[in-house]
Amino acid sequence: MTETHGRGREETQEERADRQWSELLQELRVAQTGVQILFGFMLAVVFQERFEDLVDVDRTIYVVTVMLGAATAATLIGPVSYHRLLTGRRMKPQTVIWASRMTVLGLVLLFCTMCSTLLLIMRVALHNQLALWLVGGMALWFLLCWFGFPLWAVAKGRSGPRVGDTSDRGSGQA
Repeated sequence: MTETHGRGREETQEERADRQWSELLQELRVAQTGVQILFGFMLAVVFQERFEDLVDVDRTIYVVTVMLGAATAATLIGPVSYHRLLTGRRMKPQTVIWASRMTVLGLVLLFCTMCSTLLLIMRVALHNQLALWLVGGMALWFLLCWFGFPLWAVAKGRSGPRVGDTSDRGSGQA
């Protein structure tokens, strides 16, 4: 049975889920690579000689950053596990919805990880209040690039109507 949705594609629910899953995997590959590199870098920091020179506040920021990095990696790798455990159970549309939600959560955690990493680096490099201003500015830029511009496009109607039945709405799917 083929579903038509006005100006959208003609595809079955299963075909749509397969396409959306493939698109989501491509997005996850980009995000996962960056997270893994950043997380590996953060894990190596503790073994550097200068780590002993960090003040308590910077050590706390470091621990928070490593924990955020671990949570981010787990969340962005989670959709792969979800898919693997549900493969063959005829649950692809539900898998896409939950994996999409996990990916959005992963992006929020990645935002926090990036800001925390930048804060640690700027505090060590600058030793002054400029670090907070620089991180705040970069945090705003991340928010605009990752969330603000896409939401603005939706609000302006530039993304076009959402394709899919009403069960897709609010699922976080693209």
